[in-house]
Amino acid sequence: MIIYFKKMFLFSKYNILKPNACIFFFLIIFFSTYAHSFPGEKGKLFSDNAKLPWEISADEISYNNKAGEYTAKGNVVIDKAGMHLKADLVRYNFKKAYASGSVVITTHGDRLSGTSVEINFEDQTGVVENGEIFLEENHFYIKGDYIKKTGINTYQIAEGRITTCDGENPSWKITGKNLRITLEGYGLVSHATIWTKNVPSFYIPFLVFPVKLKRQTGLLSPGTGFSDRRGLEYTQPFFWALSKNSDFTFYEHHMSKRGDKLGLEYRYVFDQFTKGTVMYDFLDDRKVDNGKTDSSSDWGFDDPGQNILRPNSDRYWFRTKQNFAFPFNFHGKLDMDIVSDQDYLNEFKKGITGYNAANRYFLKNFNRELDDLNDSVRVNSLNLTKTWEKYSLNAGTRWYDDVIARRHDLPDINQQKLPYILFDSMKQQFFTTPFFWDLESDYSYTYTRDGSRGHRGEIHPKLYLPYKFGKFLSVEPFIGISETFWHADKREEHVKKDRTDSRALYDIGLDLSTEIYKIFDLKGSKIESLKHIIRPSVAYEYIPPASQRENPSFVSCMENKNLITYSITNTFISKLKNKKLENSSLNNAPLEYDYHQICRLELEQSYNIDEQREDDSSKWLNGRNQRPFSPIFARIEINPFKNLHIEADANWSTYDSAFETTGIKSSVSDKRGDSFFLEYRYNRNFLDYGETIESIYSNVLLNISNNLSLYAEIERDIMNNKGIESGMGFLYASQCWAVNFGFSNEDGDMEYAFMVELYGLGGFGKESLIRDRVKNVFERK
Repeated sequence: MIIYFKKMFLFSKYNILKPNACIFFFLIIFFSTYAHSFPGEKGKLFSDNAKLPWEISADEISYNNKAGEYTAKGNVVIDKAGMHLKADLVRYNFKKAYASGSVVITTHGDRLSGTSVEINFEDQTGVVENGEIFLEENHFYIKGDYIKKTGINTYQIAEGRITTCDGENPSWKITGKNLRITLEGYGLVSHATIWTKNVPSFYIPFLVFPVKLKRQTGLLSPGTGFSDRRGLEYTQPFFWALSKNSDFTFYEHHMSKRGDKLGLEYRYVFDQFTKGTVMYDFLDDRKVDNGKTDSSSDWGFDDPGQNILRPNSDRYWFRTKQNFAFPFNFHGKLDMDIVSDQDYLNEFKKGITGYNAANRYFLKNFNRELDDLNDSVRVNSLNLTKTWEKYSLNAGTRWYDDVIARRHDLPDINQQKLPYILFDSMKQQFFTTPFFWDLESDYSYTYTRDGSRGHRGEIHPKLYLPYKFGKFLSVEPFIGISETFWHADKREEHVKKDRTDSRALYDIGLDLSTEIYKIFDLKGSKIESLKHIIRPSVAYEYIPPASQRENPSFVSCMENKNLITYSITNTFISKLKNKKLENSSLNNAPLEYDYHQICRLELEQSYNIDEQREDDSSKWLNGRNQRPFSPIFARIEINPFKNLHIEADANWSTYDSAFETTGIKSSVSDKRGDSFFLEYRYNRNFLDYGETIESIYSNVLLNISNNLSLYAEIERDIMNNKGIESGMGFLYASQCWAVNFGFSNEDGDMEYAFMVELYGLGGFGKESLIRDRVKNVFERK
C-alpha cells in the first residue's frame, strides 16, 4: 500500500510520525466498509485494490494519543482508483469513523452525500444526516433527513423520498414512511404518496420497488388493457434469474372473456455460438369456433381460400430457436414452431408473448424469423453445418407440421426429410484448365404420413467455360449432369416401377453479358462525379422433359426448361466528397471519397420455346392459351438522399395489357427522427385462388418536440373498400417519466392502451399494444 500526501500542515503537540504511519489503516477500514455498502463497479461502490496508492490532502492531519483518535481537518480530499471523498473533517478511532461538513463520497458514478456520516466498523451500521444516495445505474435518488445503515447492504429511513428525476423540484417523487432499502434487492415504503411536482397525485398504502443493478429474481412490470375479443386484460410477468447464463420468465395473462393464458420463456447464453430460447403458452379458451351457434364465427378468423373451423378450446404455442457449437467447427441450429390451430397466431399476434414480439426477438438474437403467421404449415428443423473455403456440408431433419391436417385429422402429404444431407462445392477452376466446375449433391429419407416413403440421392456436377471477347462481351456456356437414385419403402398405387431405380438428366445453357459505363464529371460541392453503368444480358437454359408419373412423389426432378431470359440493368453511382476530409486541417492529405448508389433499374422477361411449339390440341388439353412470353418484370430503387428511399416492382402481362402484380413503397425521415412510410400492393391472382388483392399501408411518426411524439398507421383493403387495421397514439417522454396512449382497430376489434412509466420503477398499463404500434412505425420500412 502506497500513500501520497499532497499537502499537510501539522499543528499538533503530538508525535507526528505515528499518525503518518497509521493514517492509511483508517482509510482502508473506512473505505472497505463502504465497499460493501453501495453498488458500483461489479456491485460495489468502493472496491479496494491494495496495490494502488491513496492520495490524501488536508489542511491538517493529527493524532491524539490520549483519545486514540486520528483527525484530518480542512479541505479533506481522499482519492484512489476512481473513489473520491470530500469533507471538512474526518475522525477515526479504529471502531468508528466520522466525517462532517458537506461530505461527498463518489465512485463509478454512484454518490453518497450528507452533512455528516458516521460508521461503526464492528456491526457495519451507521448514520447519514441530511443524506442522499444516488445510484447511477437506474438513476435513483434516495433522500432522507436521517438515513440509518442497518447492515452491509440495508438502509432505513423514517421519512424519505425517492425519485429518478434530476433537480431539487423533481417532476415526480414518492414520499413515505418507514422506507427500507436493500441494495441489489427491493425497496419497501409504507403510506407512499406519488407527487407530480408539488401536488400529491396518488396514495398507495404499501409500495415495493426494485433497487437493482444486475438481473434479479422478482416480479416485472405488469400490463393491463381492454379489447373487444379478449375483454379486460392483466398480464403479470415473473423473472427468475436461474444463473448467470440462464433465466426463466413466467407469464400469467388474464382475459375476462377468454380465460387465463399461462406462458414461460427460458433463455440461455454460454457464448456467441451456443445460445437458445424456448417459449411456450397455453390457454383453455372459453370461446370456440365450432359452427354450432350463430356467434361461433365471431371467435374465428377467415382463411384465404379455406373455411376451416376451430372447435378446440385447448390452445398452445411452442417455439424455440437454438444455436450450438461442436468440435471441429461444426455448428448446429434448432428451430421449432408448433401451434395448436390455424387461428392462434392471428388471435395472439400482439402482446408480450404474441407473434410480433417473438418474431422480432428471434430475428434480433438469432437472425432467423418465424414462418408467416398465416402459414398453416410450420417448419421444424434441426441443422448441422460445416464450411470450408470451397465446400459446405449441411445435414439435418425437416418436419413440415400441417396444423389443419393434424387438428382435423385430414390427409397429410407433406414430405418430411428424416434426415437430409447436402454436400456442395463452390464454383472453382478445374486444375489449370480454362474450365470451371461446381457440384450439388444430396441424400434424404422422405417420410409422408399418407403418401410415399423412401430413400433418394442425387449428384449434379456442372462444367463451365467462361470466355471474354475483348473488354465488353462475356460468354459462359455450361453443361450439367444430374443422376438420381432412389429406393421406395412405400409407393403410390399408380407407380408401377421397381422399388429401386435411377434416372439421369442433363441441363445445358449459355450466358451472354456485357457492361458499358460512362462517368460524368460534375465537380459539384458535394458530388464529384456520377457513374452510369448499363449491363444487358441474355441467358439460355435447357432441361429435357422427364415423366414424373411413374416415379414415387418423393423423387422430384428438375423442371423442364427451354427458356431464353433477357434483361438489362441500369445503375447510377455517385462519388461523394468525404466530409471529414473536407474539414480536415491536413490540406496536403489525399482526398478520399464515399460512393452512393442513387438509382438501380432492372427489366427482365423470358421466352418459353416449348410453349410456342405447342399445337392447338395440346393447348386445349392443358386448358390454357398459348403464352410463351412471361410477364415483363421491372424493379427500381431510388435513393437520392440518405433519408429518402423509394422502390417499386411490377409484372406486366403483354397478353392482357395489364399488371399482374405491382408494389410501391417509400420512406422518408429527417434528422429529428420524423418519418413517413407508404406501401401499395396489388396482386391479380393472390395465392392462385383467383382472388384480387389491392391494399395500401402507411405510417407516420412526428416528433412535435423533444418530449412529445405522435404516431399513426393505417392499412386498407382497396378492392373491398374496407379497413384492415388502423391505430394512433402519442408518446410524451421526459428525463424521468413517460406516458403513452394509443388505440388500434383490427378487423373490428378495438383495443385501447394507456401506459405510464416512471423510469427506474417500471410502468403500468397496456405496454404491449403501444410497443407493437411504435415498432410498426419504426420497422415496417
